[in-house]
Amino acid sequence: MKKFRTGVVGATGYTGVELLRIIDQHPALSLSLVAGSKTAGSPLAASWPGLLDMYPDLMVDALDVGLLAERCDIVFLALPHGVSANVAPDLVEAGLIVVDLGADFRLRDHQVYERFYGAHPKPEWLSRSVYGLTEWSRDALIEARLIANPGCYPTATALAAKPLVDAGWGGHALVANCLSGVSGAGRKPSLRSLFSEVGESAQPYGIAGSHRHGPEIEQTLKMTVSFTPHLVPMSRGMVATVIASPARLPTPAELNECYESAYATSPCVSVRADAPSTRDVRGCARAHVHVALDPDRGLITSVCVIDNLLKGAASQAVQNLNVSLGFDEVAGLPMWPQIV
Repeated sequence: MKKFRTGVVGATGYTGVELLRIIDQHPALSLSLVAGSKTAGSPLAASWPGLLDMYPDLMVDALDVGLLAERCDIVFLALPHGVSANVAPDLVEAGLIVVDLGADFRLRDHQVYERFYGAHPKPEWLSRSVYGLTEWSRDALIEARLIANPGCYPTATALAAKPLVDAGWGGHALVANCLSGVSGAGRKPSLRSLFSEVGESAQPYGIAGSHRHGPEIEQTLKMTVSFTPHLVPMSRGMVATVIASPARLPTPAELNECYESAYATSPCVSVRADAPSTRDVRGCARAHVHVALDPDRGLITSVCVIDNLLKGAASQAVQNLNVSLGFDEVAGLPMWPQIV
């Protein structure tokens, strides 16, 4: 099998190192270059000592479009929001496939983007990217050259809710309460991510529609969603609990058939008869989904758990690339969870 030369920009972050792990196991990808900003010019192993034996001499290059175009066929951009927008278009025009794991190409409305992220330097490219929620984007992903990888909260929320919405059981608005591990905040030190701040505590944030992932969730589901994220004291993992109040409550058989049918051809989504936990998906590329009726209150509750660094970021990025290039959808992906 042909090996595609692959670059990872932002390889010293949590998502970046997960991309390295997947690329190493992928039958058609070969790591060609890693790049960063503050770590440029240093060995990769200085940022990740555990990789010393695997990459003893690999240096972190500075972010340079010409260098990436020269040495890579595919580039994953795991960068802070606002950086990819100035890099990805040039790489695509140079003939590369780009998967952006930031938010720069997720939203279609540049005014909505500007409200949450600031002015977009190249708004004309928003319509040229493919939004890669893999289970719902497979046709659009075929031969895609610029893939906008979804955020972790939108991934978990949409996987929980989209079968309901598509079946007409979403009601007037959805309520989505989500929990995330601290790694979702990235590797950059901050007061909020200190152990003494996070340990033995749980905190809602970005409430009342102020979180940046809110418009992305509503864009995907095409309806109003009251979304509240919470930071909880674990390193990785995510739970999305979505509650719908439909005009007509489906029967248990209808509801189960809805979800089984929606994910029948999705190797990275398991529909469960019981409520899952983050331990069930820790370290793997799968999402576990459970849905239940509350007939006494006329409600439907759907739950999705993912590893925020994998199905919420790195493994979904490679899953999208696999579809784009016509590979097995799960090629290179870690499918076994780290249970203990």
